[in-house]
Amino acid sequence: MPDRTFRALTGGESPRVKIIDIGANPIDSEPPYAAMLRAGDAEVVGFEPNPAALAMLEQRRGPLERYFPHAIGDGQRHRLHVCQAPGMTSLLEPDPAVLGLFHGFPDWGRVLSTEPIDTARLDDLPETAGADLLKLDIQGAELMVLRHAEIRLRDAVVIQAEVEFLPLYKDQPLFGDIDLFLRARDFVLHRFFPAVSRAVQPMMVNADPYAGLGQLVWADAVFIRDFARLDALTDRQLLAMAAILHDCYAAYDIAFRLVAEHDRRRGTGRAAAYLAGLQSPLPRAA
Repeated sequence: MPDRTFRALTGGESPRVKIIDIGANPIDSEPPYAAMLRAGDAEVVGFEPNPAALAMLEQRRGPLERYFPHAIGDGQRHRLHVCQAPGMTSLLEPDPAVLGLFHGFPDWGRVLSTEPIDTARLDDLPETAGADLLKLDIQGAELMVLRHAEIRLRDAVVIQAEVEFLPLYKDQPLFGDIDLFLRARDFVLHRFFPAVSRAVQPMMVNADPYAGLGQLVWADAVFIRDFARLDALTDRQLLAMAAILHDCYAAYDIAFRLVAEHDRRRGTGRAAAYLAGLQSPLPRAA
C-alpha cells in the first residue's frame, strides 16, 4: 500500500508537529495522532495525574513521547473528585440531578473520595512550548486550562477538546462557552469527532446503558485556526496545520488550501504534488 501520509504526499518536508495531550489516560481507543507518532511525524508531551494510567503510558511510550504527572488547570489547589468510574474523576463535582437523567451515570459518577491536588498552568510549563495540537480530555475543566494557556494558544493551530452539552458537573462550562472563548482567539469549529448521545430515562435501548438515542450529551470538538484568515499564520503553522488535518482528521480540502497558500508565499509546488497524490480514492473522515 502506498504511503499516504501528508509528509509523503508533499515530498517529505513537512514539520514534525508537537502535540500536548492533557488527560492522556489510555483507557479509550487510540488518539487521532497515533499514526503520526508511529511514523515519526509527531512528538507528544502528555499529562496524566492518575498513577496507574501514567504507569501504563510510561510502559508503552516510544522515543518521541514524554509524560508527566501534573494536573493541568489554573495553577491553584483544587479538590479532585474521585469517582467510581475513573473516566468521570474530575476537578469539578458531579451533578446528581443531571446524571440521574441517564442510565448508569448515577453509579459511574458517584464520588468515592475527594483529594487535594495542585494544578499547573500550561503556560508555566516549558515542556509545552511550541505546541501545534492541544488535546484535552479532563472532564469539565477544559475551559479552565485554556484560560491559562494564552501563550500556548498563539502557537497552536488545532485543538481537540471534550465538550459537554449538558452540565454533568456542577458549574461546568459547556460547549458554547468554549466555542466563544476560542472564536475570540481566531479558532473556528471544524467538526465533532465524534458526538455521543444517550437515551434519557426511563427508556433504554436494547437494555444497553451506553446506547444513544436522541439527546446529545458530549463530543470531542475539533477547533482549527480560521482558514479565512491565513495571513495570520506563519509558514510553519500552515504546514503543521495541514499535516494534522490530513493525518488525524482526513480534512484533505482544508489541508490543500493551506499547502496552496504556503506555495504562494514560497514559490514552491507542493500543492500540485499533494493534489496528485489524492487522485486515488482516500478514506473519508468519520
